[in-house]
Amino acid sequence: MSFLQRLSTGGASSGPGDSNVKRFCSQNILAILGLSSITAVIALIAVGLSQNKPLPENFKYGIVLDAGSTHTSLYIYKWAAEKNNNTGEVHQVEECEVKGPGIAKYSHNLDGLNTYLTECMERSKNVVPKSLHPETPIYLGATAGMRLLRMGSEQLAQSVLDEISDILSNYAFDFQGARILTGQEEGAYGWITVNYILGTFFQKSKWMGMFASKKDTFGAMDLGGASTQITFVPKSHIIESPGSFLQFRLYGDNYSVYTHSFLCYGQNEALQQKLAKDIQVSSNGILKDPCFHLGYEKLVNVSELYKSPCTNRFEKTLPFDEFQIQGIGNYQQCRQSILELFNTSYCPYSHCAFNGVFLPPVNGDFGAFSAFYFVMDFLNLTSKNLFSEAKMNEIVEKYCSRPWEEIRTSFPDVKEKYLSEYCFSGAYIISLLLQGYHFTDNDLKNLDFMGEVKGTSTGWTLGYMLNLTNKIPAEQPLTAPLSHPTYVFLMVFFSLILVAAIIIGLVIFKNPSYFWKEMV
Repeated sequence: MSFLQRLSTGGASSGPGDSNVKRFCSQNILAILGLSSITAVIALIAVGLSQNKPLPENFKYGIVLDAGSTHTSLYIYKWAAEKNNNTGEVHQVEECEVKGPGIAKYSHNLDGLNTYLTECMERSKNVVPKSLHPETPIYLGATAGMRLLRMGSEQLAQSVLDEISDILSNYAFDFQGARILTGQEEGAYGWITVNYILGTFFQKSKWMGMFASKKDTFGAMDLGGASTQITFVPKSHIIESPGSFLQFRLYGDNYSVYTHSFLCYGQNEALQQKLAKDIQVSSNGILKDPCFHLGYEKLVNVSELYKSPCTNRFEKTLPFDEFQIQGIGNYQQCRQSILELFNTSYCPYSHCAFNGVFLPPVNGDFGAFSAFYFVMDFLNLTSKNLFSEAKMNEIVEKYCSRPWEEIRTSFPDVKEKYLSEYCFSGAYIISLLLQGYHFTDNDLKNLDFMGEVKGTSTGWTLGYMLNLTNKIPAEQPLTAPLSHPTYVFLMVFFSLILVAAIIIGLVIFKNPSYFWKEMV
């Protein structure tokens, strides 16, 4: 009988030597099994920890210059290179205010542009690691100030862009061009920026990616020096003015977005329009202006006033070359004068803003930024408990009624140009919201005046860069069903269960009689 046959029959004919061999084999098998199990478990844990440990992050950078009508700002953005599809990683790391006016003012002084841009560009070289300069894209987008210059002279506007392109191309960065944005682009990129940094494009996912829910987007309102934009997703799906809508597919969702840019209705150009309108009734070269504080005086050159395309409709021959503004500080009269800029006498659609421009009824939350924020922040009107027509009127009226000397004494560090115009700007913003965009008190409760959100400035620049670097996918990026900490916890947990099972198995295998005794 063979050794295997004797084992299969219970070892009936085995002797003392066979018992020793079996005992020896059993002990060694158990030792090898135990050692192998422990080694396998250790390896399992080690692989889980090492293979799923987040890799050290490598970063990429992008630079955008916002060439507005009154000034230029430079923004530097940063994101993890390994997460190109996870656009939630992009954030602002630097902002640099270029000293001087908007680039349109250099149309007759192109040589001055190099010095104009140098300080912020040198700062960029220090913020972005030198090794990454060649792969860091830099963009310049010009807005309403350059749109107005192009309306007056396309050649002058192009010469400014060409000079800037030559200057920026001399830096080690990857220059991607300088161009003038359309009003719709400015509005749309601002809307993308607001919703991107607020996270409304990203679906909220719970355990294992289930129960995903789409958030409502924020509307966006931008107020610059020469134009203002309003952009939002209307409730109604009826499109009366196709040219006012843009279609986006972002993160797997479709958005039909209304956007319109009102050129000449930024705060500076709106003031120029008001002055050009009001001076027509003056015969002595003095304008008693209710939008300026009592005691404020300023000389205005008529030819300068009529230089802007925005004031063309009010141009007429006047019996003087300059006139003097004399402030009287009357808020109600100021509001009335501003409202004359909004033509609401006709509307070819079911609902309009002003000047016959289609505007769907506003709905949902809105973020208002740029001059909307700066003006209302100065006037202490950014708290939601003050967002009613009565409260806003009360606060701005009180400010406008203060004498100019008192205002100058109270705010010695604020530039006189800005300080003198806050009364007009506050009255203009309220008029634009209530009579221009038809916000009700209920709509005002859904309004946020935004400066920075999560350390990133609101405005069109981030949305512009995200679009040009293809960092906003059309479809929702695939994500791991479990987070790294959850994965590691489950690996360790189940490994411990495996160890416990092996130990119990070994005990049962080694002392089966004890197990059966306990069962009995």
